[in-house]
Amino acid sequence: MNGRIVAGMLALMFLYAQVEGQTMDSLSSMNQNLPSSSLSAGIPLDSTTGNQQPPRPAVSVRRPFPATMLILPATLITYGITSLGNPELKSINYQIREELWQEAPHSPLHIDNYLQFVPAAAVYGLNAFGIKGEHNFRDRTIIYGLSTAIMATTVHGIKSMSGQWRPDESDRSSFPSGHTATAFAAAEFLRKEYWHTSPWYGVAGYAVAATTGYLRMYNNKHWLSDVVAGAGIGILSTDLAYYLYPTVKRLFGRHKEATTVALPFYQNGVGGISFIHHFK
Repeated sequence: MNGRIVAGMLALMFLYAQVEGQTMDSLSSMNQNLPSSSLSAGIPLDSTTGNQQPPRPAVSVRRPFPATMLILPATLITYGITSLGNPELKSINYQIREELWQEAPHSPLHIDNYLQFVPAAAVYGLNAFGIKGEHNFRDRTIIYGLSTAIMATTVHGIKSMSGQWRPDESDRSSFPSGHTATAFAAAEFLRKEYWHTSPWYGVAGYAVAATTGYLRMYNNKHWLSDVVAGAGIGILSTDLAYYLYPTVKRLFGRHKEATTVALPFYQNGVGGISFIHHFK
C-alpha cells in the first residue's frame, strides 16, 4: 500500500500540473492578445489619421481568477480536514502507521529536514547554470517569499487550532504537516518557473515533495491526513503567490533589480528572516 500511496499522489498531481499548466498558457495568450494601449500608460495613435489622440484615463486590466488551480489543493485540504472527524479516514491513518512503523520498527531518517527545500534550491541552481526560469532573481524571490509567508501562517494557525497528537505522541502539532507544506510549496514554485522549459522539472519537484511527505509518515511524525492536507496548503500557497504578485508589484512600483532579498521563514515553531544575496 505504501508504494501505491506515493504513486497515486504523484499521478494526481501530475494530472493537475497538466490542467493548470494549460490554464497558464491560456492566460498568457490572453494577455498577449490584449491591445497595447490597455497594457501601457502611453498615448495611443488614431487608427485612421495616425495622429496622437488626447490622453485617456489609464485602463486597468483585471486578470481572471484561474479557478482550476483550486481543484487539487482544495481536494487535498478537504480530505485532511474531513479525516479529523471521520472514523473511516482515521482508520486509514492507523493502518498506514501500522504498516510503516509498528510492523517494521526502524530508526528515523532525517533527510526530510533537508529534502523539503530541494525544489526551491533547484530553481536558483538552474538559473545559476544558465537555465532561466519565468522570472528574474528579484521577482522569483519575492514570489517564493510571499508563498512561504502564506504557507507558514496557514500551517501555524491550523496547528494551533487543531491540536492533533502526532503518531509518536511527542506533541499536539501534527495537523497539518509543515515539512510537507514546505516541500510542495517549493515543488509548485519549481514547476511554475520551468513549465514552459519542460514539465519534467515540475514532475521531479513533485517527486521530491511526495518523498518528503512519505518520510514524515515513515518517521512516525505524521498521519497520512496531515501529509495530504500539508501538500494542498503548500500548492495553494504558491499558486496564490503567483496570482497576487502582479498586484503586489504594482502597489510597490518597479525598482531596479535587487541583489539582496529578505525572506520570512517558519519551521518547527521558529520564525525569522533569511537573506538571499545574488552575486552578479
